[in-house]
Amino acid sequence: MKVFFLNRRTSSRLALVLLAFCSMAVARDLDQDEALRLRQQGVILPLEQLLKQALDRYPGAKLLEAELEEKHDVYVYEVELLTTEGVVRELDLDATTGHLLKDKED
Repeated sequence: MKVFFLNRRTSSRLALVLLAFCSMAVARDLDQDEALRLRQQGVILPLEQLLKQALDRYPGAKLLEAELEEKHDVYVYEVELLTTEGVVRELDLDATTGHLLKDKED
């Protein structure tokens, strides 16, 4: 049996790589059939309602993209907007409650 010892620098890099991989693996895109089923069951709010909320936050902004994901067992609408200043914003909204989870420049 071989035993490997990693120096602090290598182990830190390995930890960062594993963390990045795990965080990517946790998010799952939902297809339109699954989104429709969740909406009909009352699990998630209508996309239109949350788009209005996102657009009200940035008056005059244009919708670039919207998708429904499951992140850490939470349904999230990820919305990308182009503001009137030409800045792309990424907003994450909890699809079940409508609460804003993230608003960052993309």
